[in-house]
Amino acid sequence: MDIQEFARSIESAPPGPVTLFCPHKAPRAREASYEPLLAERAIERIVALYVDPSMRDMAYNAYFADEADPAEVVSVAETLPFLSERRIVVVRRAERYLAESACGPLLTYLGNPCASTLLLFVADTMDRRSRFYRACDAAGGVVPCPQLRDAEVALWIHAEVRARGKEIHSAAVKSLAERTGSRLGDVQNAIHLVCDYVGAKDSIEVEDVETACADVAEERVWTLTDAIADSDVGTALRTLRELLDMGVNEFQILGSLNWLLKSAYAVAAKTRGLPRMSSFVARKVAPLAQKIGEEKMRDAFGICMDTEILLRSTHVDRALALELLVTKLAAPTARQARAQKTAER
Repeated sequence: MDIQEFARSIESAPPGPVTLFCPHKAPRAREASYEPLLAERAIERIVALYVDPSMRDMAYNAYFADEADPAEVVSVAETLPFLSERRIVVVRRAERYLAESACGPLLTYLGNPCASTLLLFVADTMDRRSRFYRACDAAGGVVPCPQLRDAEVALWIHAEVRARGKEIHSAAVKSLAERTGSRLGDVQNAIHLVCDYVGAKDSIEVEDVETACADVAEERVWTLTDAIADSDVGTALRTLRELLDMGVNEFQILGSLNWLLKSAYAVAAKTRGLPRMSSFVARKVAPLAQKIGEEKMRDAFGICMDTEILLRSTHVDRALALELLVTKLAAPTARQARAQKTAER
């Protein structure tokens, strides 16, 4: 069962006690295909359907596998829900469990999971040969999350825009998809920008997309990404504060950063035959891709995702969360630090 079938099935019945959301690798494919936003949307829907909002604090737990002790995850999963029919436990970065030494008591639990708990794992990479994968599969809960095809992305854009009470012309859909590529997180960020741009207008045209998406590359956002590329923490933080003082929404700043960094990585990766990038985005971010380097961009993806989850799931100070994000992104890589020390000698 893939993620789209899974999403339909949970509308009529809860999933089994164990679910692993992970990349999909088709036969003979060189690379696995993965769309993390589909997994996150499915989790949001499961929580909405099967946990009473008033009981959420007592019936919902979320962890990162590289930060939580597996024994703690198992202990919570084995705890019967209080005043609720089910407990939901989400564990992100579950690729950590590919190493058997990191699983701890999880493998034992997966062999006999608690019937009242929905244990949901999210993994950015996966090895079907691992004991963790096989244990999840035996529990009936592996859900591949492949990227959508171009036609499916177009339908997804229409649905997302309609959910915001607007319509979008076909030419505008094509323009938006060309500018963002097929990653739904990037598409979603662009949709936010376009909808904010058109305001009360109920129809989105191609001119709206061209104007609104150009805002992603405005001078201050580029200044911010340039400072990150240069490991200039001071300039990066000053630019971030300027954006916040201008009234730019925290999610818009995060979305713009995420969009630019992911687009830059896709352009850099293209040289080794990885998934193609739209020509529009390639022209915009090629210099940034060369300047930042793939090592820093790979690290940046996880940091951006962690920050988005933090902003959406807690009452954290959003400005402070962005400052911490920018500080981490602008920190020099180990290679840069060694080069700097060598230059100082």
